[in-house]
Amino acid sequence: MTKVLIIDSAATGEASVSRKLTAEFAEQLRKADAGVRITHRDIGAAPIPHLTAETVGVIRGAEAESDAARSAAALSDQLVAEVKNADLIVIGAPMYNFGISSTLKAWFDHILRAGITFRYTAEGPEGLVHAKAVVVETRAGFYSDGPAAAMDGQEPHLRTMLGFMGVKDVTFVRAEKLAFGPDAAAAAVSEAIEQLGGIAESELALAA
Repeated sequence: MTKVLIIDSAATGEASVSRKLTAEFAEQLRKADAGVRITHRDIGAAPIPHLTAETVGVIRGAEAESDAARSAAALSDQLVAEVKNADLIVIGAPMYNFGISSTLKAWFDHILRAGITFRYTAEGPEGLVHAKAVVVETRAGFYSDGPAAAMDGQEPHLRTMLGFMGVKDVTFVRAEKLAFGPDAAAAAVSEAIEQLGGIAESELALAA
């Protein structure tokens, strides 16, 4: 049975294209395998708190010395458990100002923990999470190629953070040119849905 963790991070609620695409992917996964187990966390609707001077230490391994620190440690443990329990991690990641949303960064800040999701060795850092990932990126412009590619601070950052914790098998599904007019946006969403359908079938076939 495949276990899937879906993380939505858009701040735009029901207007979010990335959220629509992850919801469509969830339906495609269920159609491919009725037994698939999906855990959904919407950090756009319920944001992960940003780390502060009072909470950052406990994420780095210090003892919790305040209620805020204990709360941060408990949340981090829960988020890490969700990640480690997943065979497939799905991230809905809209591009905000050429990067990821701040709440998605906060999610990574809570799960990237030395000795838990990665460790340092004599040969360098080693990731301890053994899942695959599908990242659904939504972008108003076009950043996959051409002059604007140099401004893409979204995909390289996501690839680095996922890889650092051991998730190296990552498929990026991009819905771009969403601000290029209704026809371009509709074509981008349609293409992304088609790509996600192929991923759903192939991932669950391999897990069967």
